[in-house]
Amino acid sequence: MKYLILIPDGMADTPVSELGNLTPMQKADKPYMDMLASKSIVGTVSNVPEGMVPESDTANMAILSFDPKIYSKGRSPLEAVSMGIDMQPDETAYRCNVVTLSEDQDNYEDRIILDHSADEISTEEADKLIKTLEEKLGNDMRKFYTGVSYRHCLIWKNSDDKYNFMRPHDILGKRIGDYLPRISDGGEEFLKLMKDSYEILKDHPVNVARKARGLKPANSAWLWSPGKKPALPSFKAKWGLDATVISAVDLIKGIGLCADMESIDVEGATGNVHTNYSGKADAAIDAFKRGKDLVYIHVEAPDECGHRAEIDNKVKSIELIDKNILAPVYEYLRTCDEPFKIMVLPDHPTPICKRTHTMDPVPFFIYSSESEACGCTTFTEETATATNYYVANGFTLMNILTDKKD
Repeated sequence: MKYLILIPDGMADTPVSELGNLTPMQKADKPYMDMLASKSIVGTVSNVPEGMVPESDTANMAILSFDPKIYSKGRSPLEAVSMGIDMQPDETAYRCNVVTLSEDQDNYEDRIILDHSADEISTEEADKLIKTLEEKLGNDMRKFYTGVSYRHCLIWKNSDDKYNFMRPHDILGKRIGDYLPRISDGGEEFLKLMKDSYEILKDHPVNVARKARGLKPANSAWLWSPGKKPALPSFKAKWGLDATVISAVDLIKGIGLCADMESIDVEGATGNVHTNYSGKADAAIDAFKRGKDLVYIHVEAPDECGHRAEIDNKVKSIELIDKNILAPVYEYLRTCDEPFKIMVLPDHPTPICKRTHTMDPVPFFIYSSESEACGCTTFTEETATATNYYVANGFTLMNILTDKKD
């Protein structure tokens, strides 16, 4: 049996007036998702346990069968693993976004956060900024590492791994003073670093050039999601499946590597709508040809479009995932002399109207080439909810997919 798990990150949404009160899933032309859903088990699932933050690390851990309440240590350490950083027990990893703040105010606290991704800055540009931060702010206790696009990592010795930072994508368009680290609760060093980063980056040549091209500057670091070195059980030992993960973002790669899964880097995979969809499909097919039992494809594009309130691009990204990833991998699997199953679901919703993640259950379907079911004519939030099949804990989905007990 071969298994494909496809995660269009943040695909689930709520009705959008500009789409005639349809969701992006309802609007998108996605013939393969709809065709497979019509022959599948269809329902909804909660991947994020009550009381936890609806982040991608928590949700994707759950989909891969790891109870987030047991294993979640924050997303930054997982990203550090993907970057090849060998964290020590006394070190804490922090996500270090390069963000766009308004520049019209005199005080740092009065600035508005305009974009959590600085217009989805290229990795090449961001690398120059992170290297400058390392030169100016790095020392024996802390070190900056370049990640992908706007997502980077800070490793800090003997630092607070429990500090409650605000997620930058939750406060877009708001004055940052109400959400910055507070001196009164031990955030003085974090606040100073973020303020210092603005003074260093605001006139950096990279940002001067970006503004000249009409792009937003990446003029401040924003720290969040601290955590210690992670540890996950081996996915292969747990399920008896040799698995591969394919993603453009360090977080998902880190989860896979921590679980002893193969991680494949696809050239041109960006984490946004302009990614190499076909390259991910080719990598998945190659993994199956090499004997892999399960391939986990994660596509960040719908989530980024939700954060950026890009309505048309969110619809487009769903269509491209269907056409350029699901279709070719399905067509390959059905020509093989081996049964297969396909599970498709977003990890969490990223509604355009909110521009951040929510706790709502997400739609899923599980298709089996051996036992086709009577599912839904279309794969949407509404049709999945109407089946009244609800899975309360996302970490049990693998049991349903494999017909095995944990």
